[in-house]
Amino acid sequence: MALSLLAESWTWYAFACFIVITRYVSRYLQLGSIKNFQPEDYVMVFVFAFYTVLVATMNIVAHLDTNLMLPEDIPLLTPESIQSRIRGSKFVLVVEQSMIMTQWGCKICLLLLYNKLTFGLKQQLAVKIVGAYVIVSLVIMEILYLGVWCRPFSGYWRVPVENVQCSAAIHHLITNAVFNMTSDIMMLCIPLPLLIASQLPKANKLILCVLFSLGVFVILCAVLNKYYSFAQPFSPMWTFWYIREASTAVYVANMPMCWPLMRRLFKLRAFNG
Repeated sequence: MALSLLAESWTWYAFACFIVITRYVSRYLQLGSIKNFQPEDYVMVFVFAFYTVLVATMNIVAHLDTNLMLPEDIPLLTPESIQSRIRGSKFVLVVEQSMIMTQWGCKICLLLLYNKLTFGLKQQLAVKIVGAYVIVSLVIMEILYLGVWCRPFSGYWRVPVENVQCSAAIHHLITNAVFNMTSDIMMLCIPLPLLIASQLPKANKLILCVLFSLGVFVILCAVLNKYYSFAQPFSPMWTFWYIREASTAVYVANMPMCWPLMRRLFKLRAFNG
């Protein structure tokens, strides 16, 4: 299973690299200079850095035990296995933080794009409301995860644990699932009325439908990674769905910015043409 994760995760990552590079080449051609890059372009640099850390550390976690264990395993602990589980637990913390920053960073990038696309339209108010929800939800989730659910903070890598929230992180996973999926659904609903009312050619509408489908897939991945985290906490399946969700989110956040380069390469008309 670990070998499968290694192959799948770096395949997702390779496609993400291609899309992100295409995005920045496209933005350079469109804007004429790196100096003209806009906030979402700089945010994506940080998002991709966290995504890279996520993929790398997830492949490390796949080979390590953590402080999540069955009660009957506790008497079998040795000094060596305790140190190994402490190391694995610390990497899980890095994985979770990298995942959160990737998820919410992609949301922020898309909302910055939506804000420009809806300038002067009534939908811009919805963009600002969803943007506020995304920021507030991130702050609340991080405060709870880093300062409330597991105290002291070092409990996240304590072996064995005294508080199940320091190993299974059930409260955090529920909080993350609620904020993540509700914000994704809100963000899908913003451009939908614009797409329905638009007079775009069918081919262009089809491209947008593909992007919408990827957005729905991101939500599906979020559902499945939480399902496996709760139903099969000792199964490695959650690691696969973490990678799939994060990768698809990176694709969705970058693909709209690739259009100017695609136009030049394939001599396509302007998107609204």
